[in-house]
Amino acid sequence: MMKTLIKELPELEKSCAGEVEKLLKEKPGAVLALTAGRTTEGLYALLSAMCRSGELSFREAKIFAVTEYVGGNEADSCRSILKRQLIDNIDLPEGSFFVPEEKEPEKYDALIEAAGGIDLCILGIGINGHIGYNEPATPFDSHTHVQKLTDATHRQYQGGERRLTEYALTMGIKTIVSSRNILLLAAGREKADAVFKMIYGRTDSYIPAAFLQIPLDVTACVDPAAAAKL
Repeated sequence: MMKTLIKELPELEKSCAGEVEKLLKEKPGAVLALTAGRTTEGLYALLSAMCRSGELSFREAKIFAVTEYVGGNEADSCRSILKRQLIDNIDLPEGSFFVPEEKEPEKYDALIEAAGGIDLCILGIGINGHIGYNEPATPFDSHTHVQKLTDATHRQYQGGERRLTEYALTMGIKTIVSSRNILLLAAGREKADAVFKMIYGRTDSYIPAAFLQIPLDVTACVDPAAAAKL
């Protein structure tokens, strides 16, 4: 059953950072899947600071990006965002950070499997209930694939610094729910409807995040605004 943690965002970030710290101490060679989003920026800053202070180390870990854009500005790519916010600030060895490739997205799942599978996946949620960039109508058994982004997803980023491309690469829903542990961060009133449907909606492809009701170890970490409809 999905667990729900409702706190202000800084407290949620500390809680999620604590989960990463615990995992890396128990399993230094852990595999993490990370999303590149505004909601996780503070968490990555905290993890970077903890690594600099010696509280945790990524030296034996592997990190897989959940998404990447097809085309577009390199500075706005998920690779670049994750590198700026986290990868370049921690002791992760070169060659231990992976991003899906447009030409052969299906090979990404084989790469994850060869690494031992995802130990911890950290996600955000879209206003239409997407996880990664699995938009509504994405089937449960989907693996890493190219996804056309919806108008709702484009509207979510209007007025922000980042411009979305028409298509994105994303871990599929089956890829994500196969993770051994999942943390989903949601903050802000605009996420309240999606959070409600994620927790109480039917597990069908209309609300992709509702499929997170299926795995055994999932925690929805939401601030009071995002939890307003619960």
